[in-house]
Amino acid sequence: QVQLQESGGGSVQAGGSQKLSCVFSGYTYKPYSMAWFRQAPGKEREGLAAIRSSGNRTIYADSVKDRFTISQDSAKNTLYLQMNSLKPEDTAVYYCATARALSVELAAAPLSPDGYTTWGQGTQVTSLT
Repeated sequence: QVQLQESGGGSVQAGGSQKLSCVFSGYTYKPYSMAWFRQAPGKEREGLAAIRSSGNRTIYADSVKDRFTISQDSAKNTLYLQMNSLKPEDTAVYYCATARALSVELAAAPLSPDGYTTWGQGTQVTSLT
């Protein structure tokens, strides 16, 4: 059974840094793409960053570009999100997700939740003022 488990959430002062991890288990295939999303109360789920399993090509949302960095460690089956210069508006539940293959949805919008089929449970990040 495929599972994703996020960790590393918590509270941090605005301007600080935090690193999230997402460990994969149960995979019998290599996902085409892996990504981080977040969802704040009353808001839609927002795609933040995605990385292709092969080649490490990345894409970022404008809201986090130059502040957040997505990376992977294939040997550890782990996806990371390094978050710097955190702002109060970064407060949300953060999710990792994978896409098994390049679907029409994923090709059209690499940071849309519609392109991802497997999700973690989420981890809360709170940026304090």
